[in-house]
Amino acid sequence: MSDLTTLLEVGGPVAVLGGGAAYARAKHPAAYWSTIGLPVSTVRLLSSYGSVMEACGLTVAPSRLRVLAMKAMTQREVRPVPPRRGIIRPTLTGLKLRLRLAPGQEPADIAASAERLRHAWGVHSAYVTTVKPGVVELRLVGYDVLRRVRMPRKAVDGFLKVPVALREDATPFVRDYRTIPHQLTLGATLSGKSMYLRHLIAGLARQPVALVGIDCKRGVELAPFAPRLSALATDPDQAAELLPTLVKEMEDRYDLIRARQGIAPDTPDEEITSDIWGLPEDERPVPVVLFVDEVAELFLVATKKDEERRDEMVTQLIRLAQLGRAAGIYLEVCGQRFGAELGKGATMLRAQLTGRVCHRVNDEASAKMALGDIAPEAVHATCSIAPERPGLAVAGDTSGGWSRIRTPYLSLGDAAETCQESAHMVPDLAALKPFRPDVPVRPVEATAPVVLPHPVTD
Repeated sequence: MSDLTTLLEVGGPVAVLGGGAAYARAKHPAAYWSTIGLPVSTVRLLSSYGSVMEACGLTVAPSRLRVLAMKAMTQREVRPVPPRRGIIRPTLTGLKLRLRLAPGQEPADIAASAERLRHAWGVHSAYVTTVKPGVVELRLVGYDVLRRVRMPRKAVDGFLKVPVALREDATPFVRDYRTIPHQLTLGATLSGKSMYLRHLIAGLARQPVALVGIDCKRGVELAPFAPRLSALATDPDQAAELLPTLVKEMEDRYDLIRARQGIAPDTPDEEITSDIWGLPEDERPVPVVLFVDEVAELFLVATKKDEERRDEMVTQLIRLAQLGRAAGIYLEVCGQRFGAELGKGATMLRAQLTGRVCHRVNDEASAKMALGDIAPEAVHATCSIAPERPGLAVAGDTSGGWSRIRTPYLSLGDAAETCQESAHMVPDLAALKPFRPDVPVRPVEATAPVVLPHPVTD
């Protein structure tokens, strides 16, 4: 009886600790990793590094000099040599360590065994990046960072750079317009596409950039950001007037580059390789970012007249996509589908959009429209996005690389407040003044009347 009492006294706290750890792992994975997961995974890695590398086939035969030295100094068996391990560096989300590859190995060998390594060391995922020839960095992520997104405090940002989402390897996904000037963002209804757009606009609102919007849904998506927009078109008729103005602005900027660099006036635009960033800062025009929400609305036609207008708008969008980067004009095109069935020019416009972000879509064909021509293996990852995870997407570019990302929550009110506070940063562009949206004046909050104390009388 006394043994049973002792067992209950000892087992009670152990059960409580186990239940607390399971609860923390499910509800607070970051806290669980910092207190329990990190020490356990570190011990596993240190104690089993050699045997795990050998089991994964990541060891090589030792050199002859090493074999002779081992036989001369010890009687131990000479074992295969794993990659030399560097210092383990813990992070808030996992572990990082550098590996010096053994002779005859390549980074692809480590990357091919990443799935085995994560199971052996009890982590959520493992990623391999090349640091320099012969050295790779192994990043181990302790838990699913896309389940509850928390952006790093020291996210990379700068001029025309917006940390808009978090990658599955716990690094920020930065939208860099200088590196990837134009991007296509696809996603079904309630997939998180609008949240992604909010982060972009809120991030650019604090920078000296002209923001232009085309929202053919009567402006319901972009109208809340009107205080920070330099121009806004809310239907195809207004878009048909705005796009030629942007093309004219682009041509004027090319003329400015010609005048500064002494290029002949009759030189075709396609033969000019310089851009506005080569101009002096006091002469450099302000960059322009064009947001096109629901691009399919620009392609839909009902009459012959609408078809002519559609062809003109598509031609102007293609010109902006082909020549706009050098003039400091960047495109952010959003929609639910974007394929050849939209009409003439759709495929040509899509080919000019280097960056691709695809949220949850309704069919595989939509995923192929976004990523099939640049990263075919990412199509399956896009189709596996669950509706319960809005904001989850697959990002890729023409280099063939892709990764899963997720945008953190940002309310429409907070994004609109950011644009309201940054309204003074709207640049002065004379060509866009006719398209400047009307910003309603905020009503002054009524204050309660001040009640004065009555004098004390007899």
